[in-house]
Amino acid sequence: PDLGRRFAERKRCADLECSMLMCRGKATRDFKGPDCRFVNFKKGEAVYVYYKLIGKSIELWAGSVGSDFGYFPKDLLEINHNYSNEELELPTDVSLTLVF
Repeated sequence: PDLGRRFAERKRCADLECSMLMCRGKATRDFKGPDCRFVNFKKGEAVYVYYKLIGKSIELWAGSVGSDFGYFPKDLLEINHNYSNEELELPTDVSLTLVF
């Protein structure tokens, strides 16, 4: 399928809004992303993961370093703390509206 500007059709999150932290890790080396969708970091910096893209392409995770948010290759992170063991699989292009 044509993903357009999306990297994957599905993602794994800790909650329906993908707003809860999944895990925290330490960058194993410097990373400078190819465009503004990526977060840059230096080796040793703390990286907080909010969701994980899944699919056939390079596995990218989305997270923050300081106040910056973006994608990065999962292989550059050494996990040192899991906040949630629950992982929900959701489409990347659907925003959820809860009705009560």
